[in-house]
Amino acid sequence: MELKIRQAQENEIDVLLEFEQGIVAAERPYDETLKEGEFHYYDLLELIKSAEAEVLVAAIGDQIVGSGYAKIVDAKPYQKYAKYVHLGFMYVRPEYRGQGINKLILEALTSWAKEQKISEVRLQVYDQNESAKKAYSKAGFKPNLLEMRIEI
Repeated sequence: MELKIRQAQENEIDVLLEFEQGIVAAERPYDETLKEGEFHYYDLLELIKSAEAEVLVAAIGDQIVGSGYAKIVDAKPYQKYAKYVHLGFMYVRPEYRGQGINKLILEALTSWAKEQKISEVRLQVYDQNESAKKAYSKAGFKPNLLEMRIEI
């Protein structure tokens, strides 16, 4: 079957919510500040409906195997661009990882950013998440700012 990158549909919300919980589970070991139980990082339906965002899925036939979103965000007043695109919701089902699916989603999202006339694309990744950092570096992303914290 052929892999297709396409816009997410509202009626696919159950699978998208499952992916979101997969992201939460993957990130828990990297972030001791995450609360217990189920919670949501994103308002996925709002993102799907928004003209300021693009939610994409990777599908093989009827099965959704990956996801990601791009959202237009206002830059800080001191930055040289007015807006940038923030990427998030990057997920590939474990059994489909290592096949370049994340790269295809990234390429489609950065193409969308270009269509919006936006040249700055950013994402956040946990510093300890070596596999994700490697994948994003391979796609051309460079480290920018490391957030540090302390619990007192």
